Amino acid sequence: MANSKRKSQSLLNGAMVLAAATLIVKIIGILYKIPLSNMVGAVGRGYFDSAYNLYIPIYTISMAGLPVAVSKMVSQQMALKHYRDVRMTFKVAARLFLVTGTAGTLLLLILAFPYAYLAKSMEALPAIFAITPSIFFCCIMSIYRGYYNGLRNMTPTAMSQVWEAAGKVVFGLLAAKLSITYGYSRFEQGLTVYGKTVANHAEASSAIYPYAAAAAAIGVTVGTVIGMVYMMLLHKVKGDGITREELVHSPRPVSSVNIAKALIALAIPVVASSLVFSVTNLIDAMTIQNRLATMIENNLGFIRNLYNAQLSVSSILDADIPKYLYGAYTMSLDFKNLIPSITMTLGVSAIPALSEAWALKNKLQLKNSVESVLRVTMMFSLPAGIGMGALAYPILRMMYETGKSADAVSIAAPIMAAYGYTIFLISLSQPMTNMLQALGKAKIPVFSLSIGAVAKVITNYIFIGIPSVNINGAVVGTVVCYTIIVVINLVSLVKVTGVKLDYMSIAVKPLVSSVLCGIAAFTSYGIFNAILPEIQKGGHSITNIIATLIAVFFAVAVYAISMLLLGGIVKSDIITLPKGEKIAKILAKYGFIE
Repeated sequence: MANSKRKSQSLLNGAMVLAAATLIVKIIGILYKIPLSNMVGAVGRGYFDSAYNLYIPIYTISMAGLPVAVSKMVSQQMALKHYRDVRMTFKVAARLFLVTGTAGTLLLLILAFPYAYLAKSMEALPAIFAITPSIFFCCIMSIYRGYYNGLRNMTPTAMSQVWEAAGKVVFGLLAAKLSITYGYSRFEQGLTVYGKTVANHAEASSAIYPYAAAAAAIGVTVGTVIGMVYMMLLHKVKGDGITREELVHSPRPVSSVNIAKALIALAIPVVASSLVFSVTNLIDAMTIQNRLATMIENNLGFIRNLYNAQLSVSSILDADIPKYLYGAYTMSLDFKNLIPSITMTLGVSAIPALSEAWALKNKLQLKNSVESVLRVTMMFSLPAGIGMGALAYPILRMMYETGKSADAVSIAAPIMAAYGYTIFLISLSQPMTNMLQALGKAKIPVFSLSIGAVAKVITNYIFIGIPSVNINGAVVGTVVCYTIIVVINLVSLVKVTGVKLDYMSIAVKPLVSSVLCGIAAFTSYGIFNAILPEIQKGGHSITNIIATLIAVFFAVAVYAISMLLLGGIVKSDIITLPKGEKIAKILAKYGFIE
């Protein structure tokens, strides 16, 4: 007898829960990094992100396959009512995650010194050591995440993500603040600062930054502990909803060895894809920092002169210039990563329909599914990206103008603008990967990513090595990489499905409307920033904030109106939204859609 009270969600509802959680977590992440950058400056931010760049690939490799494998297996077992197998899978997964968590933690420790040396960022070691334990805690937490996802209950995973992010913000910022206060108090007393004898404020800051970054990294570790504890308590209090009666009537469970083999077999393809992506990012992080440091060593006078205004204001030591420029670069990534993280979830609801259409050889449904994913991605990423590019400087100024990273805004803004204008490429890559995987063509994204990764490393080496380009060359490498990925994946997607895409609907209409959106944003900001009286409060330019918000309003309005007038909004896409049927009827009434 099935348990009618067991909580379960449809695929769409589950996707919406995770999408909402992803958005909240990303916003919390931005809210974390803005005050962190204002406290530790671009140099400290560079150390933090340098450690994070090593952490993320190891985290991805440790976590990539097993949660998905557990989710798939538990879901299948629940459908077959093999409840004893479900419980056995949980126990086996716990042992496997314990092993991967321990191995991932040790791997991060082993790679710490070689990575820091090759990246010419030895000062990032304290931050790497501080963040290392979180690999283990994340793996333990993912036992429960994969399990509940398999039970078709995405809420525990979503809530744990939010708790984890909140813990990171609170404890990370608090620890960073305490470490900075302690360091400067030592300097003012004429004592050594974190073991270094310093002669002035600039040297004191240089000594403090690595440990302030490490303190912030401790926040990441504490956040994972909080998320883990939340999942463990939830499981202990609420369980999994499987009743004793269901267990009694379910078949004898498969052996733990067979379950372990099945989990590993399911995990390997996912790990292989993630491994290419993770290793690429790790190599990319090392080559950017290494090439930047080498170029600056050979052209110190030119770089000092090029960024004289910024370096003079922040009193940056020559030895810290590479990390300062890298920190300015990573400031621009906070907003660049936000848009793809949202578009990744926009196409999730169409993937099951795509798989079904492929299995049934339904050409019309296949075409509609592919076009819907691509169109919705472009409809969101193009205006958001172009708007971000047009307002890059005022947005960064609004966030960082009162902190120690204020002087780096002028360096980060052009990078953020360049990413904004090309963000649609990054946004398209993941939905295309998902669609090809749904069609059973998982090797194609691995191939395209591999080619793109090689091109990225080569491009980074060439362009970052040009003194006049320096850190801006990292943008060129990223754009080249994702252009290759999107072109190969799109050609393959069209060839595999055999559908003829409507590029006017997918790309041209959203692009035209997005360009108008960007013009509206840039123009309205310029007008209102000029005519409004200058108001300052707490170091913030209230005028800049108001002008930016007005510009965003005009940009959104112009985009929506132009899309309606161009007929760029499709009824099938509207219907998938909350209250979509009512919205579609209103738009049809006024002739905006058929």
